[in-house]
Amino acid sequence: MDDDVITPFTVDVPDGTVADLRRRLRDTRWPEPATVDDWAQGVPLAWLQEVCRYWAEEYHWPSRQARINAFPQATTVVDGLPLHFLHVRSPHEDALPLVLTHGWPGSVVEFLELVGPLTEPEDPRDAFSVVVPSLPGYGWSGKPTVPGWGPARTADAWAELMRRLGHERFGAQGGDIGSFVSANLGARHPDRVVGVHLNMVVTGPPEGQTEFGEREQRALDRLRAFRETGSAYSNQHRTRPQTLGYGLTDSPAGQCAWILEKFDAWTDGDPLAVIGLDRLLDDVSVYWFTATATSSARMYWEMARAPAERAPQVTVPTGVSLFPHEIFQPPREWVERQLTDLRSWREHDRGGHFAAMEQPGLLLDDVREFFRPLR
Repeated sequence: MDDDVITPFTVDVPDGTVADLRRRLRDTRWPEPATVDDWAQGVPLAWLQEVCRYWAEEYHWPSRQARINAFPQATTVVDGLPLHFLHVRSPHEDALPLVLTHGWPGSVVEFLELVGPLTEPEDPRDAFSVVVPSLPGYGWSGKPTVPGWGPARTADAWAELMRRLGHERFGAQGGDIGSFVSANLGARHPDRVVGVHLNMVVTGPPEGQTEFGEREQRALDRLRAFRETGSAYSNQHRTRPQTLGYGLTDSPAGQCAWILEKFDAWTDGDPLAVIGLDRLLDDVSVYWFTATATSSARMYWEMARAPAERAPQVTVPTGVSLFPHEIFQPPREWVERQLTDLRSWREHDRGGHFAAMEQPGLLLDDVREFFRPLR
């Protein structure tokens, strides 16, 4: 049976585990190069070999681990599952609690640059107390051993987590899978969620629509391109996550390629330049050290079996930040059918899927502006 016990947590990867990673990277059995010189067949061999060389020889996990541990963390068991989370209280008394939810291939490290500005802004009226949980099966949260841990059950677990932390009234923000969890939070707990802010929305045109304007056609073209050339990972996740996991859990080079292909595809610009190699490897390392390739992919299997959880009707105030290199580019009119109290809509001219890492300033401004009248 669950209780309300909250246990302080520190990331502590043993030295032997780090040494094992380096050994595996050095012993990687590589395939031949692609027959093209670009990313059309996937991650280029020479590019990945250099990234993995750096990961094995120069990347310094202890200092990166210390970066995570600079933030207060804890675990608690909700609905039978241990949940890991960052919890950083603002020094300002009237700060609004805010739960930030990552997606795949993300982790709590996505939000590290945002925590300080959110909790200690120049204007105390914009202060938040921040909770950043690891999704079920991700990072240092527990791995579900039974089916059913989709966005709705996760949202309910977040609501209980926030109650245990003393946050009865709070806001929610997320992208990728975090957008589904955040939307379900607003839909299932409207008495407690003051507002939901999303930086990804997945929705299509009304059923039966046959004529489309320029903005709508652009959204359809982006969706078609994703389905044709960019969605193989998703199909594997939602159909056979267990099969995929054997290779990724055994090969750090494979896990690295699986994740960094998406950073290359979904970042606005070269991810090495925009985000930086150390920060990219922080994210990959979380997956590797926690052996969560399989359990993280399984969330897609859950979502495929719960279509209502992918598009819940949200009646609490919502806001959307849409970045131009995001996978999905729905026009506002499509989104308003699901988010019925859409109060903030911002289409930016730069940025991509990993907004908190690529354009933290823009996302921060949007979050502050959206929640200001809801406090």
